[in-house]
Amino acid sequence: MNHALELKNVTKRYKDFTLQGLNLTLPKGCIMGLVGENGAGKTTTIKLILDLISLDEGEISVMGLDSRRDGSAIKELCGIVPDEIGFPQGMNALQVGKVMKYTYKNWDEQAYKDHLVRFGLPEKKSFKEYSKGMKMKLGIAVALSHNAKLLILDEATSGLDPVVRDEVVALFGEFTREEDRAVLISSHIVSDLEKICDYIAFVHDGKLLLCEEKDVLLAKYGCWQGSRAQMDALPAGAVCHFKETPYGVEAILSRAALSEDVAIAPLNMEELFLFKIKEAKK
Repeated sequence: MNHALELKNVTKRYKDFTLQGLNLTLPKGCIMGLVGENGAGKTTTIKLILDLISLDEGEISVMGLDSRRDGSAIKELCGIVPDEIGFPQGMNALQVGKVMKYTYKNWDEQAYKDHLVRFGLPEKKSFKEYSKGMKMKLGIAVALSHNAKLLILDEATSGLDPVVRDEVVALFGEFTREEDRAVLISSHIVSDLEKICDYIAFVHDGKLLLCEEKDVLLAKYGCWQGSRAQMDALPAGAVCHFKETPYGVEAILSRAALSEDVAIAPLNMEELFLFKIKEAKK
């Protein structure tokens, strides 16, 4: 089994929202970015993976285990970092470690202490005195200290300053150097994920708009700027999406429809995401 995570036709219905027929495959050794606006279904997807809410239809496997049948084993294999780290306010990092020792069967106390040192987290300072970045680092330290194989982060980089975000992002790359590990990270901020992800999945209004290897997307599309007249002269089918600005036209072009003499820049994932949403709304 080379897949860290596989979702087949995953559906969850609520009164005013439906996550509909989601199909995702995350290979081991890779990082997938799950991108969508707030309310698109990202957190619902993560809760289904962890069997925190029940499936209406479909199948989910984590490291080859069934999410409904093997829920306890899957929780041991997953390192979870939510957008709000929920440790008791008066507890310090050492006390958190003692609690986690009885929470996870494979808790590694030395690894946890090593992460505290690496992140510069004071062991005896209470959680309520931590900054947002320090709280996030503590959550990641816990997630990385019980031999997890799949790291799941739900809007975990949201609101972090650029320095802390770069530190956190570097960790994900280190984590997946071991080929039996993988990372799923959700965000509504595409730029947070563009640099680090091997796969990109766009979710909108409970539907999967796109799930593709990032390098494949870069090979399919490119960004272009010019005048309206220049754009109108491009081959038929080349323009996937465009917008006019006071300075001309910005467009997403299909590389397959272009001749080699047309100069295009690397794809901007945020522009592609917005284009896919506009397509879906039509």
